[in-house]
Amino acid sequence: MNPDRRTFLRAMAALAGANASSSLPLLATPNPPQGSAPNPFHVRFTDVTKNSGIHFAHERAASEEKLVVEIMGPGCAWLDYNQDGFLDAFFVNSGRTPNFQPKDFPQPALYRNNGDGTFTDVSVQSGIRLSEGFYIGVAIGDYDNDGFPDIYITGYGQSKLFHNNKDGTFSDVSESAGVTNPGKWATAAAWFDYDHDGFLDLLVTNYISYDWKHDPNCGTKQPGYRVYCDPFHFQGSSMRLYKNNRNGTFSDVTEKAGLVNPEGKSLGVVVADFDGDGWDDILIANDGMRSFLYFNNRNGTFRDVTYESGAGFGGNGETESGMGIDAADVMGHGRMDFYVCHMDNQLNRLYENRGDGTFSDVTLSSGLGYTNIQNTAYAAAFIDWDNDGNRDLLIINGSMLDNIGLYHPASTFAESKRLYRNIGAGKFVDSSLTQDEIFLSPRVGRGLAVGDFDNNGSQDFLQSNNGQLAQLFQNSGSSNHWLGIKLIGTQSNRDAIGAQVRIRAGDFVAYDQVRGGGSYCSSRDLRIYFGLGSRLRVDELEVRWPSSTKETFRGLSVDQILSIREGQGILSFQFPKTRPTKSSS
Repeated sequence: MNPDRRTFLRAMAALAGANASSSLPLLATPNPPQGSAPNPFHVRFTDVTKNSGIHFAHERAASEEKLVVEIMGPGCAWLDYNQDGFLDAFFVNSGRTPNFQPKDFPQPALYRNNGDGTFTDVSVQSGIRLSEGFYIGVAIGDYDNDGFPDIYITGYGQSKLFHNNKDGTFSDVSESAGVTNPGKWATAAAWFDYDHDGFLDLLVTNYISYDWKHDPNCGTKQPGYRVYCDPFHFQGSSMRLYKNNRNGTFSDVTEKAGLVNPEGKSLGVVVADFDGDGWDDILIANDGMRSFLYFNNRNGTFRDVTYESGAGFGGNGETESGMGIDAADVMGHGRMDFYVCHMDNQLNRLYENRGDGTFSDVTLSSGLGYTNIQNTAYAAAFIDWDNDGNRDLLIINGSMLDNIGLYHPASTFAESKRLYRNIGAGKFVDSSLTQDEIFLSPRVGRGLAVGDFDNNGSQDFLQSNNGQLAQLFQNSGSSNHWLGIKLIGTQSNRDAIGAQVRIRAGDFVAYDQVRGGGSYCSSRDLRIYFGLGSRLRVDELEVRWPSSTKETFRGLSVDQILSIREGQGILSFQFPKTRPTKSSS
């Protein structure tokens, strides 16, 4: 077996096939970050979960039979469900399985942001209730352009769409809308307006063709040594594209759009304009096989450019265990680069957009290299955490095997996250050790949702953990300046997904897009933030809307969140600031 591909799960597959009984060596062990001295990073992330009032605990539905669905969730999300200007938090839960039949069905949770650093559990009042299925991820989008975000929850067997009633409650419209994705195992999903008709469409990625009543038995054949089977034991499953009919219903246009691909074993998706033509493309991370990159033909169809673009494989030409994914202008060249998370003993890959429809694997030259190879990376996000003008990187780790210690005593189920500082032009240094013990404390990490929940310009994040308590980390902030932008479409979809923004502040130029998807089965704050360093003024801000309309604004003050409505300019609305309380200090 090629050592470069010997991830633990692949070795498990070989082990199961051979009915071996000996312990299995690994290339490395998932230890916490190590180093002689931390790299400078002048922000601190504080775990404020307890004081915030968030107390969500994910139910793994764990069993001795090791059904694969048990280990894959959950995702999490930010959304302002009541439109009060503060981000609220949402967490996905699991469900029942043939081996897990609790009296009370595991329910997702919605927490209202009280605006003082605390949250109130409004799950029951919201009407978001589930009674069947098994759930993994979430995608947030205002599909009917009424100004209130709706919630799509992905899962095995079926998925659910909850419409926001604008009164603090939601209604299950899954069946009437036609987006249940029946009989499939949906994982990541993304809202985007693929045909530029002004309404959000829904892309649902599916994992494997799976029947939990016939889950293979993998691992050494002795008590306690059964493991979760890897994707090589299963057939793939195609993504589905649901076109918004603009009347509350959707039509499956996957075949018409040229997106049927039964090879998919998808876990991560991000939609962004990768070729610079103003139309969102589709990038999907697949588990154990090539990634997919589909360019938008601007006529309702897509074309698979994976091979010619170089986006589907690592620099060594091999396939890897793609999971979480994110895209951003990491290099500062005005194009969308991207990052794919992989299993332990594989490199997480950073790809530079060369601007000609092709991508280069720059993992090693970027400084990221082998720094996370001991861990299994599930989610990643490019965020300028310290507002210095460079997009940094956060990775959420967590093993796939809850009994990994039986096979490799030095390894653990829970793993530490990784924090990297971008020191310019896409060159990274591992700054994990600048953070405190709670930040580094190992978790079985899965979902990651970035958002400025206190509206102070320093972005925070939610972390959802498999079978563990969720976490909220607050960014201490820095002395650097920043500008936040909330875009509201009129001709374009109201969420402005697909909009592109470029700013100029003196000699500093920065670029970003409002994109759908990203991370792992989670949804981020849709507002765009630019770090400005010591710059005190933004000379020019240009917005390119999905409708192709361009608007330019000049002479903007910093350290504020602007609301810009398409065709109407900057609104007078000001996002409220968090009112500190003793409990949130």
